[in-house]
Amino acid sequence: MPESARSMTTWVGLEVGGVAYALHIQHVREIIRPLPMQVLPHASQIVIGVIDHRGDVVPIVDLRVRFGTPVRADLGHTRWVIATWQGRLYGLVVDRVTEVFSLNEADARPVPDLGPGGERRGITAAYSFGGRLVFTLDIARVTNTGDELMPPLALGTEGT
Repeated sequence: MPESARSMTTWVGLEVGGVAYALHIQHVREIIRPLPMQVLPHASQIVIGVIDHRGDVVPIVDLRVRFGTPVRADLGHTRWVIATWQGRLYGLVVDRVTEVFSLNEADARPVPDLGPGGERRGITAAYSFGGRLVFTLDIARVTNTGDELMPPLALGTEGT
């Protein structure tokens, strides 16, 4: 087998806030339309609720909130990616799921320094694919509910 074929990995394309991301297919269990969920008090800011999905209680992590992008009204494309990490399930809210594709690891480019909180963004590399930049995600970092990327908004504090 040629060396280049061994370094190919398969990804699921996601879009959040107009930015293209990808999650390694080994972590994707299924892709579903949003379901009714239960909001829990005192949950992390990025966990917008939990669902009962096929007998599992699954926390729903909103990547739009995690990345600090506007949460748009559902235009019919919003999906939940049911992802697995260390035996646990997570629902990841994305604006849309685009496609399944392969990337050559040799084509990975380092992520530029984006300032404080860079390690919490969960971006592992950048690739050119389909005429745009695609950022690969580290499932461990994007599902870590203990480190918020964006601080809570302080409402009503302007001018005080």
